[in-house]
Amino acid sequence: MDAAYKRVNGSHEAETDDRGTGRRRGSMYLEEETNKKSEVISCIFSLKEEVGALARALRLFEDKGINLTHIESRPSRMNKDQYEFFISVDSTCSQALDEVIDGLRTQISGHVHELSRNKQKDTVPWFPNDIQDLDRFANQILSYGSELDADHPGFTDPVYRARRKEFADIAYNYRHGQTIPRVEYTEDERATWGTVFKELKTLYPTHACREHNRVFPLLEKYCGYRQDNIPQLEDVSRFLQSCTGFRLRPVAGLLSSRDFLAGLAFRVFHSTQYIRHGSKPTYTPEPDICHELLGHVPLFADPSFAQFSQEIGLASLGAPDEYIEKLATVYWFTVEFGLCKQGSEIKAYGAGLLSSFGELQYSLTEKPKLMPFDPEKTSLQKYPITEYQPVYFVAESFEDAKEKVRKFAGTIPRPFTVRYNPYTQSVEVLDNTQQLRNLADTIGSEMGKLCEALRKLA
Repeated sequence: MDAAYKRVNGSHEAETDDRGTGRRRGSMYLEEETNKKSEVISCIFSLKEEVGALARALRLFEDKGINLTHIESRPSRMNKDQYEFFISVDSTCSQALDEVIDGLRTQISGHVHELSRNKQKDTVPWFPNDIQDLDRFANQILSYGSELDADHPGFTDPVYRARRKEFADIAYNYRHGQTIPRVEYTEDERATWGTVFKELKTLYPTHACREHNRVFPLLEKYCGYRQDNIPQLEDVSRFLQSCTGFRLRPVAGLLSSRDFLAGLAFRVFHSTQYIRHGSKPTYTPEPDICHELLGHVPLFADPSFAQFSQEIGLASLGAPDEYIEKLATVYWFTVEFGLCKQGSEIKAYGAGLLSSFGELQYSLTEKPKLMPFDPEKTSLQKYPITEYQPVYFVAESFEDAKEKVRKFAGTIPRPFTVRYNPYTQSVEVLDNTQQLRNLADTIGSEMGKLCEALRKLA
């Protein structure tokens, strides 16, 4: 499967019917809002670049009475003599589309990939191909945002609720490539941050992993990490990019597991910008900026951990729903609540621990059960979300955890393998010989540099 949606260059689109689809244009792409009343079925097919080829293909749809709600094209990156077409139709056309797909395969194209029907055994769920594609789902949050549950500490506080809407609006209006808007935090917000910052910093030297403790002073030096100051996401994002290529993107609330993990594949971390309610500075029912900046950010500046996180994200692309649940559980017990061995001691590297004064202390006592990290077993472990974890998984090292996650990803049933291209900030699907040749050339070049460096060190 190649890119389903248009890249910045080389795409031509036509819309046959905009009525009732709830679409709005972005700066470089078409963003489609979810229409709950009518699901959409999408597929990609390729055609040889010749006169009348598209007309013959479209006639198959016309003969079956199928109205295309969206169509766009681009030159194929798998075959220079072909064009690829991404089309969408209403789900009511499902049965007729089966016949059209058969016709495309047998009469015209021979290369068709269906994207969005869950009941077909060869269906692959849509996933972002380019970093710009994250704009398509970044606002599809599941909870929180500007709305709060009745048991949220800020539910009855109109000032806090209005403030949360300000933060949500920043996230909703943000698009990839833009500068993250700076926020002037209030005195009360800085006081809440200060309470959390002061308490956690006293524990980091004895409880946090060495990678976290190595980076934290750099964040204080370059990003404004202080007890009396809440760092700006843009400053922190630039720092991370200079360290590992990771970047922050503002988000209004919780994303689905599939969408959140997909961001990690591009080394993008969806970060909240709001802060917990001041009445309970040591408690938050949701991720907030304390959790993101104190828990997550220091580890994303470490090359080994950054690669480990991206491995989980890449494994999620195109994975079936049941495997997304397993990967989300692996993420929970590693990136959020992971422990690792360092010398003769066990240290915390999970953001949920490094941003919680109470649970950080609790996790390294004899009260919880500690088990060796094994993705096969870890992915099946049930966990509570409103109380301290009864079970933690201990990794031998980040490298060991990364290798185990990589092997686990190999068990996910996908008809292809993916790799991230940092030069184009896109995901390459390795499902044809040309892609494999390109990868082999890249590996060969890197191996040549490695051998040259080793010779010079000898």
